[in-house]
Amino acid sequence: MASVLREAPPRIRPTRARLRPGVLALGIVALVSLTAASCGGGDSGVTVGSASIGTVDEIVEAPGSVTARAAATLSAPAAGTLADLRVEAGDEVRKGDVVAIIDSPELEARRDSAAKALDQTAQGGTPSVSLSGYTAVRRRTDKQAASAFDDARAAAAKVTDPGVRTVLLKQVDAAEKQYEAASDAAAAALRSVQRGVASLGQAVGALSAAQRLQAQQAYDLANAAVDALTLRAPVSGTVQLGGPAAGGGSTSSLSDLLSSGTAPAATGGSALPGVDEAVPQGAYVAAGTPIVTIVDVSRLGLVAEVDETDVLLVKPGVKATVELDAATGVTYQAAVRAIDLLPTTSARGGVSYRVRLDLTGGTPTPRPGMSAVVRLQVRQAAGTVTVPASAIVNADGQDTVWAVRDGRYERVPVKLGVQGEDVVQVTSGLSAGQQVVVGGADQVHAGDKVS
Repeated sequence: MASVLREAPPRIRPTRARLRPGVLALGIVALVSLTAASCGGGDSGVTVGSASIGTVDEIVEAPGSVTARAAATLSAPAAGTLADLRVEAGDEVRKGDVVAIIDSPELEARRDSAAKALDQTAQGGTPSVSLSGYTAVRRRTDKQAASAFDDARAAAAKVTDPGVRTVLLKQVDAAEKQYEAASDAAAAALRSVQRGVASLGQAVGALSAAQRLQAQQAYDLANAAVDALTLRAPVSGTVQLGGPAAGGGSTSSLSDLLSSGTAPAATGGSALPGVDEAVPQGAYVAAGTPIVTIVDVSRLGLVAEVDETDVLLVKPGVKATVELDAATGVTYQAAVRAIDLLPTTSARGGVSYRVRLDLTGGTPTPRPGMSAVVRLQVRQAAGTVTVPASAIVNADGQDTVWAVRDGRYERVPVKLGVQGEDVVQVTSGLSAGQQVVVGGADQVHAGDKVS
């Protein structure tokens, strides 16, 4: 039912002074009682009712979808084997829990090699060298450091979790700056020797410090890459094996999914029809293969696409009712949390703005991504003069009604306030109890006598 409402073209109300091309503003009236009677004789087909005191709600209707608080996809940071998968689909995990471990011989071999080099440097120190050999040793050490930094950056670039990747790259940058300072100190010591203001032993000591630092950093960076093979939950939530959709994809944060930052899934190969795309334990995985997706549904929300002609009516805190395509006949409650400043292109090709809402309760519990129709109660007028929307006739840009005065029809200019689908607020020009034409206005002429 909801999808039919969303796809159907807006009902054109000729009584409205301004027709909206996009999302239709709907109205709900309460506490309104109208009396109507068909007039006979020459007034056949004309219906007369009365202005009344009531409540009018103006509703902006917009398509939307259910959003989770956050979602994060954990992917293999390097090629290897899924050595340990510690969760199953549907499991609940907490932030920081280990969910899987990847075995990467390449990264482990690099760490072992760095550990061996670090041990040799610690035991052997720097051999005595001549002044001419000093420069060659320093250049060789610089080259080894540059290679270690390049390897570390290459390994970090393969990590698809943006949080982990950022930490690793920052670690490489910090290590590189630290080594550059040590290398510069060794070069300064050499210049001091050449000027005769320092001994060769002092220069060798500076070079030894640079070599030890380079070896330690190479090990630390290689070890950090291996540590990244242990996949930990970045958010608390429910486990879904594989990526968020077939063939990978990416998740959004709830700036898109509702709030927290998330890790995008890397694009993987498409699964064969009828085959579970989840990676089984012990299987080979390429760098970037989605392993698990964790969805935080502790707080559900909505994202609605509101047309530009209506968005200025929407404010934080505005209440809304929600219908889901998946839950026919069930109504959910929501409230506006924020309205985006920048526009998007709507499905109809016009300009719309994303309105973010908090969803409160409701059974059955919705799932993220479900399609919805959101009805935002943007304005309300209570205890006010109201008439049926069919009573309003626009003449030369002026809203009017055909009122009954002294037994004859008279065109009366009115000013409208809150405008619902069936009933509108009249702020001036009419009083409660005043008889007005509510049907067949096209058959009425000024001065005609009411039968």
